[in-house]
Amino acid sequence: MTVPPQTRTSRSTRSLPGPDDTLRTVLDNGITVLVRENPASPAVVVRGYLEVGSEDEPPGMHGLAGFTTDVMERGTVGRSFGELYEAVESIGASFGLGIGTHTASFAAKGLAEDADALLSILADVLRWPAFDPDQIARARAEILTDIRERAQETRRMAGMAFYELAYPEAHPYHWSQLGYAETIEPITRDDLVAFHRTTFLPHGLVIVIVGGILAEEAVRSVKRAFADWSGSRPARSPLVDAPSLERPRIRRISLDEKAQANVVLGWPGPSRHHGDFIPCLVGNTILGLFGMYGRLGRSIREENGLAYYVYSKLSGGAGPGPWRVAGGFDPDHVDQGVEQIRRELHRFIDSPVTEEELANTASYMTGSLPLHLETNAGVARSLISIERYGLGLDYLQNYTSMIQEVTSVEIQAAAQRWIDPDNYALAIAEPTREAS
Repeated sequence: MTVPPQTRTSRSTRSLPGPDDTLRTVLDNGITVLVRENPASPAVVVRGYLEVGSEDEPPGMHGLAGFTTDVMERGTVGRSFGELYEAVESIGASFGLGIGTHTASFAAKGLAEDADALLSILADVLRWPAFDPDQIARARAEILTDIRERAQETRRMAGMAFYELAYPEAHPYHWSQLGYAETIEPITRDDLVAFHRTTFLPHGLVIVIVGGILAEEAVRSVKRAFADWSGSRPARSPLVDAPSLERPRIRRISLDEKAQANVVLGWPGPSRHHGDFIPCLVGNTILGLFGMYGRLGRSIREENGLAYYVYSKLSGGAGPGPWRVAGGFDPDHVDQGVEQIRRELHRFIDSPVTEEELANTASYMTGSLPLHLETNAGVARSLISIERYGLGLDYLQNYTSMIQEVTSVEIQAAAQRWIDPDNYALAIAEPTREAS
């Protein structure tokens, strides 16, 4: 299935990827391929994802998905660890895998003339990992070291505690994707092999290729590497609800020999599919991003000197990703800083943003878009997001008008539905206080 080209509608959108210059094809085995040619580039970037992530882990096996992808990078049935990376380096390429809650991602870069070899290596890694016992032991040791390091970092501990407070235990966002020592240590080679065999399957796989290759040739290269891969995984159960917070949920974590406190305050937010997402996105830019972290940065860092940094972030993925404020504070200013955050949040939902704020933010958001698309990698990331969330190939060409049409009334109404300055999840990781 191929989407036919369409006529450009505006000179201002000519340089943006769209349906007229992006080829989209679905192979017989369910793999979706998107290609955008860039004749000026000698390289190609390959990015993609499979429908497998930490939400697919069996109960009590947190970290299994990440452990699996880690070991997959360490050798295949046909190539040892050394042979795999020799094959990659021999063509001056790079590749890597990643894991999220809902998807496993991959990325690779190489010369356009080596596209066949690059895709062949990716197919080998995704389809035929060796799960060598020695590599499993090395990966386990590295993960356990990372877990121990996390326990000594205020920023990471505050982030992890926030998710545990904001989402119920039945929700996959509650749990760390890295895992925990008690869940990583018992995982066996059989567990890794079984997880790979039952979840890493081609139906729903998306591959995006951007660079100096003809679109039809890129599709042929994908077919040569992946067309004989078959199988589809069982449908996932719907995500459980992430209910609104009806009271403050607060946790303070004390760490020895630390100089800075880290704070995360927020709520489950709208998914990328929700109608409130775009108004919330514009509003969040005003609240805690634009101009050295928006209103929060001006009030808390610049005017009151309470924080080293403070910003807000709207995650908005396939599920109800958090809308949260994060900051680094002098330990003596933490409580005062939290109260100032809450005051700014009340101001944000109680009064519409100003027309000047709205105009400046819209100009920033639309003006920075071409900068994100200057590279093959930037275009590939955008096409991945467009495909992942079903935004349509004309999304980037419509982006400017979509942002400019958001009103202050829409931002306030959306913010009032998702932000509650009186009922929130709050995680504070701070230096151990001396007993008085």
